[in-house]
Amino acid sequence: MSTRYARGRNQPARRSAGPAPEDEPYRITPANERVAIFIDGSNLYNGMRENLQNTRVNMAEFIEQLRRERPLFRTYYYNATLTDDYDEDLRDGQQRFFESLRRIPYVTVRLGRLHRRQDGSLVEKGIDVALAVEALSLAYQDAYDSALLVSGDGDYVELVESIKRTGKHVECAMFKNQSAGILLEYVDIFQPLDDLDWSRILF
Repeated sequence: MSTRYARGRNQPARRSAGPAPEDEPYRITPANERVAIFIDGSNLYNGMRENLQNTRVNMAEFIEQLRRERPLFRTYYYNATLTDDYDEDLRDGQQRFFESLRRIPYVTVRLGRLHRRQDGSLVEKGIDVALAVEALSLAYQDAYDSALLVSGDGDYVELVESIKRTGKHVECAMFKNQSAGILLEYVDIFQPLDDLDWSRILF
């Protein structure tokens, strides 16, 4: 399987009768396709920190560029709240960010929790399951035509296959260096976050 690439908003669609070369991605999604966006918050945060050295994001503009002028059903954002042993300023900042997301029209915030293992490391609980259940249930309800998953986690392969079996399309959006190859083999379209106009998203 070869994943098709979609151009970012700042890269016009290529209009040609023949197929595009492998190194020249093109837009193939119909303009009237209803899209639902599912954001793995910690995955996006880590990708921005590593690739952009900045995590201050205008989420409304980020969503606007991802949907590429298609009708948006809703955006779902998943993350875990910081535990009490984190610095108070960090916890307050995270809560302010969550509140800012809730003020964006058609954005729903779903929060899980962090669990500390015996070795001291932290692991998210409830995020993957919540995202998967919501994305799949909405597919069965015919709420969208294409699910756009903002994550590069290979653990979502089974979810991708389940959504596709309902007759829906599945896209993946993540930085190229943080996208699991196994996931890209199964999604219909890969939209590299590297191609977005980050000058309009970061602040």
